[in-house]
Amino acid sequence: MPLKETALADTGQYLTFKIGDEVFALEVSQVREVLDMSRITRVPRAPDFMRGVINVRGSVVPVVDLRLKFGLTQTENTVDTRIVVMEISLDGESAVLGALADSVDEVIELAPAHIENPPRIGMRWRTEFIKGIGKRDDKFIIILDIDRVFSTDELALVADAEATGAEIDLDAPIESPPLHETAETAEMAGG
Repeated sequence: MPLKETALADTGQYLTFKIGDEVFALEVSQVREVLDMSRITRVPRAPDFMRGVINVRGSVVPVVDLRLKFGLTQTENTVDTRIVVMEISLDGESAVLGALADSVDEVIELAPAHIENPPRIGMRWRTEFIKGIGKRDDKFIIILDIDRVFSTDELALVADAEATGAEIDLDAPIESPPLHETAETAEMAGG
């Protein structure tokens, strides 16, 4: 099945990363940097997928957990866990966002001939989040349309967290939240 003409017309560079057993990719032009896992400051009443904020050279950057957003378990902090700092479009304006990845692999080039449209059925992931499926060395790479992964309302929450992040003490000690927050643990935490 050929790729839509409007999608990816030129050979592109993509940063590949893993979430669970799947390999995903983002266009390099959207990626600002890749950071080692660092302390994330929780933001009160943020959606579950938003893990909190980090300090990147004096700027407050919201961090989201793509595993939670995709209906998986929370990202475990391992030696391979990375924060991919990227630019996304929020109502025509650029916003900076960090996304947790189980690991970051490499930057690759993919020609349009090696990218197909996502299948309409049988996909584990919602196809509106996907620009295409790349093929490389008999492996599939899911090319995300990161601007569509989050709804406008969710991105507004992230932007609010970024704006209020300036009021958060990024050096204050934090407690690690439980892996699966329940209504009871949220109530005990004052949420």
